[in-house]
Amino acid sequence: MISDLHLDINHQDARVVARQQTAYLQQQRVGIYLIAGDISNHFSQSLAFTQDLQSQLAPAQVKFIAGNHDMVHDISYAGLESPQGPTYLHRGYLDVPGTNWRIIGNNGWYDYLFADNLTGRNFLTWKRAFWVDAAITQPMTDPERMDGVLAQVEAQLLAAQQVGKRVLFMTHFVPRRDYIKITGDDRFWNMANALLGSPRLGDLLAKYHVVITQFGHVHRRFAPRHLAGTIYYDQAVGYRNKRFSEWSQPDYMTEWRQRLRILDLK
Repeated sequence: MISDLHLDINHQDARVVARQQTAYLQQQRVGIYLIAGDISNHFSQSLAFTQDLQSQLAPAQVKFIAGNHDMVHDISYAGLESPQGPTYLHRGYLDVPGTNWRIIGNNGWYDYLFADNLTGRNFLTWKRAFWVDAAITQPMTDPERMDGVLAQVEAQLLAAQQVGKRVLFMTHFVPRRDYIKITGDDRFWNMANALLGSPRLGDLLAKYHVVITQFGHVHRRFAPRHLAGTIYYDQAVGYRNKRFSEWSQPDYMTEWRQRLRILDLK
């Protein structure tokens, strides 16, 4: 499991990275590689990267969902909600062969509730002025989009429950308030909390007794946490460039290997 590769922001050659990751994943005998969004700033490039990985890793499987950065260019809302090839897991699932596990994917979204400590704020206007998501078009408000996400996820979880599956759920946006940082002196990030995810998703995952949840979006280094019956993993690679330095390792692949989380699903 991994997220937030940000190949372009980190000035990485996607073809080289695909070869390097393939070699390491094969060495580790990984059977399913899950990427929880933000591969690049162009959906077509993110999709091509996963397809390149898939061609090299087969018979192992590669699955990804879109983060907000993947949505910025060359994909519409309708496109994101449609099948985009076998590596794209949004609104889909993968039953792990030889196990009772089902991997469920949903891109996710946000509804401003993580910033409910702020009153009288216009989060949409702030988003359009300061946030990369201003370039993402959609035919509804952000809370309405999150309503749709919750309806999709509940249908996915109910279907898994009806056939007795244990669920690993993969999304991009933050599903629990435990990962939100509220400060008294940084108004930018207090406003940005509105755009990080929704606590309603975490409530839904608890309701359906989801065993494992993988997410991304926030680049802080969280250890796995057991919350309300679910183990949460945030395995973001994050940025290292002239403006940001979020890595603990000297180069991209070393950082990726350290952030990669390998689970044994039995």
